[in-house]
Amino acid sequence: MNPSAILLLKNTIRLLRPIAVITSSVVIIFSGVFPLFAYYDLPKGVLSAVSLLLLVGCFMIHGALTHALNDYTDYLSGTDQHSPAYLSGGSRVIQEGRIAPQTLKWIGYGLAIGLLVIAGVLALLGYYPLALLLVIGVWGAASYSMPPLRFSYIPLAGEWLSTFPSAFFLGLAGVWIMLGDFPEWAVQNAVINALYCIAWVMIHHIPDLAADQQASPVKRTSVVWSVDMFGPKYSSLPAIVYMILIGLCALWLGTDRLWAAIGVAVIAIVSIFLIVRTDIQDAEQVTACEKKLLLIAMITAIWLGIFI
Repeated sequence: MNPSAILLLKNTIRLLRPIAVITSSVVIIFSGVFPLFAYYDLPKGVLSAVSLLLLVGCFMIHGALTHALNDYTDYLSGTDQHSPAYLSGGSRVIQEGRIAPQTLKWIGYGLAIGLLVIAGVLALLGYYPLALLLVIGVWGAASYSMPPLRFSYIPLAGEWLSTFPSAFFLGLAGVWIMLGDFPEWAVQNAVINALYCIAWVMIHHIPDLAADQQASPVKRTSVVWSVDMFGPKYSSLPAIVYMILIGLCALWLGTDRLWAAIGVAVIAIVSIFLIVRTDIQDAEQVTACEKKLLLIAMITAIWLGIFI
């Protein structure tokens, strides 16, 4: 293969951060689509095509677009330069000289504009769910990182106005396209998976605490806010709160989905236990905890997808 092509491939993979996308977003798609394969009488060819379409969109939006915009913004504010850069600190494509900042900016802008154009065409053709899903995905990535909104720099806003809608509707995408409706099990799965996504992102922010505080403007994530309000020992508080919310969702699942409810309750307890036992002052320990939570996120999505 041509050396330039190999370099382009390596840089693309680095920017996409495929492991993070698979463990956080691809499994959310599985949680919403697998029950359609297993428990519904739907054309398998169409369902497979829809699943593939969602996977491509997932890597385009949650991989390339989100990371391009976030890396560029965090480069400008300076937070990524001071990050310990284990799993946090962005893809490092700028810091390692792989992609120039302005190039990354236009990759992000170009993807956003291109996806919105595709959404407009889909809407004109009457494919409204697909069009709206694309708009929500672009909204999540752009509002999280880009001014004037830049919600990732505002406590609670980043997770609730950007991350949650994007993850939630990704979980509902398959059933919306195939059924034109939102069964309760699909809504439950989407909510729980989106909450778990937010929870591990809160852990993801802990190693970057000092870097975020030094940024200009300050990247005042919910983790930074928690430390400012209650002290350094409480940097894991946002993640614990979201895990408690996940545990409470077991009551929503109730006896109608007993095995799913039991699984969610156990997962929430185990996750809180892992977080509490982690030395939040040790970046390597926090990173090890995050890796375990990513694995549990996969287990959660698969469990919910099986037991509907």
